[in-house]
Amino acid sequence: MSDNNTPETILIRESTLLPAGLAVESEVFLPGWRVVKNLDRSTLARNIESANWTSFCMGREIRTTVFGIDEKKMVVRATKEILARLKSEKFNSLEITRVTSVTSERFLGVRSLTVSAQSRLIQKAVV
Repeated sequence: MSDNNTPETILIRESTLLPAGLAVESEVFLPGWRVVKNLDRSTLARNIESANWTSFCMGREIRTTVFGIDEKKMVVRATKEILARLKSEKFNSLEITRVTSVTSERFLGVRSLTVSAQSRLIQKAVV
């Protein structure tokens, strides 16, 4: 998650049940949240659906802008802010759809970083 218009990144809440046999490599991103390392959003969604589960967007895209120098720390801070704003919603994964970074001479090299994300829900299909 470092360049403008980064490929989608998926975070999954640590307590989320996933289909048996679904191989998801992940690592801790924030306390309680893991970032999926080996699958993009479409592949993860296909694998979930082939196990008769569902993965879908819960609502509108949400975005936040933070300022700083260290881009990795800025992405974490922006993601924390997005998760805090979504706290009342029932969701168990988050798709980071875009990270846009701007450096401006006017701000003496301080970057502006905008992170856009959508809440998602992974669950066993109700038939």
